[in-house]
Amino acid sequence: MKVFKFGGASVRDAAGVKNLVSVLKEVGYDKTIVVVSAMGKTTNALEKILDNYFNDSKKTIDGLVQLKQYHIQIVKNLFGNDSFEIEETINKLFEELSGFLNSNKSPNYSFVYDQVVSIGELLSSKIVHAFMKFSGLKNYWLDSRKCIKTDDYYRAANLNWELTSQNIKNGLKGHSLAVTQGFIGSNSNNFTTTLGREGSDYSAAIFAYVLNASSLTIWKDVPGVLNGDPRVFKKTKLLKKISYREAIELAFYGASVIHPKTLQPLQRKEIPLFVKSFENPKNEGTVVLKGKNLDPVVPCYILKKNQVLLRLSTIDFSFIVEENISYIFRLLHEYQMTVELIQNSAISFSVCINNKYNKLDELLLILRAKFNVEVNDGVDLFTVRHFNQEASNFIQNIGKPILLEQRTEETAQFII
Repeated sequence: MKVFKFGGASVRDAAGVKNLVSVLKEVGYDKTIVVVSAMGKTTNALEKILDNYFNDSKKTIDGLVQLKQYHIQIVKNLFGNDSFEIEETINKLFEELSGFLNSNKSPNYSFVYDQVVSIGELLSSKIVHAFMKFSGLKNYWLDSRKCIKTDDYYRAANLNWELTSQNIKNGLKGHSLAVTQGFIGSNSNNFTTTLGREGSDYSAAIFAYVLNASSLTIWKDVPGVLNGDPRVFKKTKLLKKISYREAIELAFYGASVIHPKTLQPLQRKEIPLFVKSFENPKNEGTVVLKGKNLDPVVPCYILKKNQVLLRLSTIDFSFIVEENISYIFRLLHEYQMTVELIQNSAISFSVCINNKYNKLDELLLILRAKFNVEVNDGVDLFTVRHFNQEASNFIQNIGKPILLEQRTEETAQFII
């Protein structure tokens, strides 16, 4: 068994879906699980619909109509006059979403987020499943919510491995080619949960682990894992081989090609991870496996934009001790802040965080009762693995003041 994961860019339009089928025909699809993300910018559109739902309900309907038309147009371009059945499926999914929004009484944003945003993967997988069948590739549509079981931590749910393993094995019994969704699962009450933004890679790794897959291939719009995001950094280089350890380091610091959680289950069973271009499926790409750290050995650049740098000091100039740090971290966890970097001295504590759940103001209100707090919002965090003189020159040439710098033997980080 092998697992293929296709991201949103690979199925953003009818041409992308057709190319997905071409890739399967070119590289083979026997004993294959196809995991798909939402199409194009669908997740972003659903997040906007959700914001309108909580703030301005009049715009919610407009957003739903536009998103439905986007998917209907893809279907028409794929199926022509034979689109009626899949159009009915799309209409039904949007009716269910509208029904939920009209009847929902929960003020819990994260709960509502998961129920709404998950429709993106359901739509894309239904369309891909139908077009594969239309193209002569008989396949089974699997609802990953019935397989991937999690806790109630909405938007970043934790996996119940035992239940998930049983469900996946039972759900795929007797099927040699299946299509399912990335990113989504469900809790014990069968409410939809999500595995964190970009969690589709993690979903694919879960399937690979449970099924003892021979490999996992992530199909991207880049030739493989590069030493920097080509949209941000010039003259990027292809990394041909990466060890699990090095890939986990890169993922931890925010390399966008591989989701941080993806690599851990693969490493446990030494399942190779290939990252390849869906535009050139026969090209070598990148392979992540046991062995040499990096080939070639070059600096790897990672940028996280729009971070928040907090500098805390005690009001009475007392030391920042374990009790203070423990209290700070408890609050960071409670307000769902992702910690990117920490640095402390005798009387101060600096932390770079990602305010992705927009709870910063609530957090600051609590922190300022006990600490002096200096806030630098909208900062950029640069991380460089295998830092050398070339990387040093790059950082110096950015032309902005460095607010905080931290180095270890192999990694340098700069908040700018």
